[in-house]
Amino acid sequence: MPVPKSEFEQLPPCDFYTPAELLEDDQMYTVYEIARMLQGADPDAELDPETEAVLLDWAIPWVMTNADDLVVAESRDEDEPGYYGLKE
Repeated sequence: MPVPKSEFEQLPPCDFYTPAELLEDDQMYTVYEIARMLQGADPDAELDPETEAVLLDWAIPWVMTNADDLVVAESRDEDEPGYYGLKE
């Protein structure tokens, strides 16, 4: 159910990190690491599966929206995901 804006003390703009603000030039990241970083968490933070699923719901569209600024690397083995990094 909608809530009146007046019930909130602050309403900051809905800004998201750009790839250059979030990622280091010389590093590659999994979508799981990106998901954590988008929420201000350490990329290696331990998360329960439900929380990680919610964060992925944010990260996957972010990767797709910013695809023009990213490069992709295949996973190094079958048990790990692919990697994303800044396009040079």
